[in-house]
Amino acid sequence: MKYFLTFTSLFIFLSFCNAQSLPEGFVYLDQVNSNIQVELRYYSKNNFVADTVDGYTSTRCIISLDAAKALSNIQQELESMGYGLKVFDAYRPQRAVDHFVRWAKNLEDTVNKQIYYPEVKKDQLFEKGFIATKSGHSRGSTVDLTLVYFDEDKKVQELDMGTRWDYFGAKSWGESQGVNKEQRANRIFLRDIMTKHGFKPLKEEWWHFTLRDEPFKSKYFNFEVK
Repeated sequence: MKYFLTFTSLFIFLSFCNAQSLPEGFVYLDQVNSNIQVELRYYSKNNFVADTVDGYTSTRCIISLDAAKALSNIQQELESMGYGLKVFDAYRPQRAVDHFVRWAKNLEDTVNKQIYYPEVKKDQLFEKGFIATKSGHSRGSTVDLTLVYFDEDKKVQELDMGTRWDYFGAKSWGESQGVNKEQRANRIFLRDIMTKHGFKPLKEEWWHFTLRDEPFKSKYFNFEVK
């Protein structure tokens, strides 16, 4: 028991130190609610640039405390219905956005075109608004996510939303008619519960939501996700 208490105390201390290393007003999402699924795709090659994105050196999700509390409330409500949240991205450093801009300007790099932007020419990504020099994610209260459930084998499965996360195309619009009835219903389910808890959707991306009362409305951060 003595060793267990010592280990527990050490874990709490290290968690506190990690939280203290973040700017004031930010937290690791798992410290607020560890039941929320997280898969930071930019800390992998499973994304549109086909490489780990600058500024991502960890799989731990960072977000503003206010947004984390709201997500925790959503998770608790979803769990009562047999569902949950899965986060693909939250706080995003400016250096990551800069990486996207450099990548978009390199027209030779089209490794994941058929997966993420098959309908769009790469030289049109800026023009069509898929890539920009600033992102609301860098303010800390924007999140990319979907809904999940546990199947009969107790494995986490994503609800069918009609497109993958970060798909560059018209089908990603929240109210797109290019997806079927079930997929539209799933998007509405996600949108409704997010807006109920204080988030506003981005109409062009079914997965993208920003806390309405975000604490850093005009401040863009550049610290690493670590």
